[in-house]
Amino acid sequence: MSFQTVERSPGAFQQSITFEQVQAMCQAAFGREARAASAVELGLGSYNSTYRVDIGADRPVILRVAPAPARQSRTERQLMRNEHASVPYLAPIMPLMPRTLAIDFTHSVIGRDYLFQTMLPGVPAPDGLAAYPRPQWAWFYRQMGSISASIQAVRGSRFGRVAGPTFATWSEAIIAYLDDIAADLDTAGLDAADVREVMAAANRDSGILDEITEPRLLHGDLWDANVMIMPGEPEPTICGVLDYDRASWGDPAFDWAIFLAGMRPGTERDSFWETYGPPASTPSALGRTLFYRACHIGAARVERHRLGRQTVPATYDQMRQVLQDLRHKDRPHT
Repeated sequence: MSFQTVERSPGAFQQSITFEQVQAMCQAAFGREARAASAVELGLGSYNSTYRVDIGADRPVILRVAPAPARQSRTERQLMRNEHASVPYLAPIMPLMPRTLAIDFTHSVIGRDYLFQTMLPGVPAPDGLAAYPRPQWAWFYRQMGSISASIQAVRGSRFGRVAGPTFATWSEAIIAYLDDIAADLDTAGLDAADVREVMAAANRDSGILDEITEPRLLHGDLWDANVMIMPGEPEPTICGVLDYDRASWGDPAFDWAIFLAGMRPGTERDSFWETYGPPASTPSALGRTLFYRACHIGAARVERHRLGRQTVPATYDQMRQVLQDLRHKDRPHT
């Protein structure tokens, strides 16, 4: 069997599996006679380990292996299980999603969650978009807006991650998420004082958060890195959506795609709003956006530390600005 892995340092978060483990997982999923002719680690994403495996079928399949439980943080715990729980609710984009072929959370074969999926056509959007002039990227972002809107049209009954924990109110969900971020930062030996200051503000301003009373389905990580486009099309056409392991129930404005769509006004990203609809601009909506921004910045800090990136300090500057905006919001106006 041809077996290729991504070379990483011994202390890297993502840990490759062995040839023997690939074969054992194939036999557990597809029968004792199943054999992998090849397995190539793709190096996609920064959390699960992903392989293209040829088991002699019509096309290769994708094997995704979660980190060992002891390596998972509070904000990123059991993401594969959360993704699996979210699949039935993502029916509006079912034609764009990979199909699960086999899944194992028992840890009887390997001490990690894993699943096999169909391999989607196309190429990752960051690579595929490079083949098009930038003005044509507007078509891509219009599709992103439409996909986001179709997912968020699905209604839930409680707030929080699809697989739980869930909460009766939106403020409880946001405060619990910030608390998990602070705990992860504590574990990492990073200063979490600014996150806890945002938590205190969220407790004081729970009323504006709880104006959101209807939970909507959020993809949680929808952007170009988790989208496939079909090469050779006249326009950059989305043909696949991946990695919905951070799916949750909440305010649509909290979704990652909404956060990123608004990051670079005056660019092709503005086309997102043509199909999604304009973002709310009421005082309460703008106040909630500050809390959402703090959540995203805090989560990014945890992830950047996990990946050993040098951009962790920038998150403190960003959070400082959020706290200044929150204080300004609370000042009486004359």
